[in-house]
Amino acid sequence: MRKRQAKKRPLLPDPRFNDQLVTRFVNMMMWDGKKSVAFKVFYDAMDIVEEKKTDDEKSALEHWKEALSNVMPHVEVRSRRVGGATFQIPMQIRPDRKISTAMKWLILYARKRNEKSMALRLANEVLAAAKEEGAAVKKRVDTHKMAEANKAFSHFRF
Repeated sequence: MRKRQAKKRPLLPDPRFNDQLVTRFVNMMMWDGKKSVAFKVFYDAMDIVEEKKTDDEKSALEHWKEALSNVMPHVEVRSRRVGGATFQIPMQIRPDRKISTAMKWLILYARKRNEKSMALRLANEVLAAAKEEGAAVKKRVDTHKMAEANKAFSHFRF
């Protein structure tokens, strides 16, 4: 256990969109410390979204942010032992954790898709999530259903 909580380090905004959220997403997507490769994948995905999008008034970044907000869970279940039994207790999620969970799910389900390149996979997952479709949105819906099913145990909250 640490004596005090670690300080949040400030993130530099990304070079193209000048957005810290994009940098955070790229940091999660990055493998083996190859940030330039991760940035290239993200920017290529945004270019593909720009080409494929149906409505012209929204930019690719706005589509990505909408997809992220559609994937964000509001409640989750946490395990808690009470008197020898383990209960799944629904709890509200901190705003910071909502964002990181949504990013992780978006990346995970983009990687599981069957397109040729990671940029294409990510672009298609973003477009699907922006329309409230796709595996990442299904994961959020399942999480909410599980929390709803275990609503009876919410009085065990700590």
